[in-house]
Amino acid sequence: MASAEGKAVLITGCDKGFGHALAKCLHAKGFTVFAGCLLMDENGDGARELRNMKSDRMKVLQMDVCSDQEVAQAVDFVKRTLKEPEEGLWGLVNNAGISTFGEVEFASLDNYKKVAEVNLWGTVRVTKAFLPLIRRAKGRVVNITSMLGRMASPSRSCYCVSKFGVAAFSDCLRQEMYRWGVRVVLIEPSNFVAATGILTAAGIDRQAQALWSGATLTVRQDYGSEHFARHVATMKSFVSSGLKDMSLVLNAITEALTSPCPRNRYNPMEMYWWVRLQVMTHLPTAIADWLYIPGATL
Repeated sequence: MASAEGKAVLITGCDKGFGHALAKCLHAKGFTVFAGCLLMDENGDGARELRNMKSDRMKVLQMDVCSDQEVAQAVDFVKRTLKEPEEGLWGLVNNAGISTFGEVEFASLDNYKKVAEVNLWGTVRVTKAFLPLIRRAKGRVVNITSMLGRMASPSRSCYCVSKFGVAAFSDCLRQEMYRWGVRVVLIEPSNFVAATGILTAAGIDRQAQALWSGATLTVRQDYGSEHFARHVATMKSFVSSGLKDMSLVLNAITEALTSPCPRNRYNPMEMYWWVRLQVMTHLPTAIADWLYIPGATL
């Protein structure tokens, strides 16, 4: 593995979840960490905890990935702070993301736009801004997608659209960056909702109310309140489900940043989800749907 000494990595979405844990993990391994936090200017808990480490190698900065201005300011801050800015930035980890749910007829166009603005366009915006620094270092771009960036799932179209987009963007970027010696890596975790808190019961209730009230009368009548209630209950069951230990994801990202020959894709997940991912992406679509999607027929 490559040494972390003298290397710097910028991570987005460090307020909580993967980003917060990764900032601490990479710092412990000797990296200088630029931890982008959405709520630093509001003294958010995550940003405050990282600042309280009082380490010269932990640089916490305000960063809303949806803001051109804040991303530009982050680039300027990194350039001013790097000891050797001409040698570039070793790593960029695009982690910031949000999640939502809702069947297509219930999800508004604004829902699709809101999720894509963070997950997809935020990743594109930050990557384009930092690529010159990454190219100078012949470094790494690590994008956090999801298994739902490779396979679809009912009621998750807003999220899937954004993550499939990040996967396509990353694939194109990977092919373009070979000539520069830059490696572009995708991390595709399974269900870590319990570990990251990306979905909460209260948040699901709020989203459900908005979905139901925003649906047309025809949609509400055709689907029915009982179906919708079961759908919401299913989503709530995910809040405490999945893996609670983030080490699979953190280890994958660390390897992507330090291995001389990182994989193009990492799949930190349980065996059930790994098998399902292979089935959904390799078998004929009709068979894969028949195996896993209720109501599908051959």
